[in-house]
Amino acid sequence: MLEESAIVVKIEHGQVWVVGTQNNACASCAQKTACSSTALASVLKKKPVPVDADIVLQIGDTVIVALDESVLLRAAFLMYLLPVCALFIGASVANSLVSDNTAYGDLWIAGSALISLALALLLLQRIQKLSLLNYYPRPVVVKKC
Repeated sequence: MLEESAIVVKIEHGQVWVVGTQNNACASCAQKTACSSTALASVLKKKPVPVDADIVLQIGDTVIVALDESVLLRAAFLMYLLPVCALFIGASVANSLVSDNTAYGDLWIAGSALISLALALLLLQRIQKLSLLNYYPRPVVVKKC
């Protein structure tokens, strides 16, 4: 799980909102690009984020917030890898159907690749509208510091 420290900024209707804090060690670390904690920290530092908490908290409390890594991996797969795979599959199918002496064969291949990319993006949009991608595990408060 990805963990990050945060400060409770708002509690409203049983919902806890947190904003990430900056660790001094992370600010000077040379491994920012390879560190997985910067992924969660970049989201938490931008704006208050709602989190689930099973413990009693007050505004100003410092807490540890965690998010399951598989959520980020699934989102990255769907949003990045699926359209690229569709692009290559569309180009490969067109390449196998177009003969070598076909006029403008390269344009047919490129057009097929772009059409398959567009179809993949439309499919992702449709999936998101059907709320299949809107369900995601929210960050949770692991402990109070």
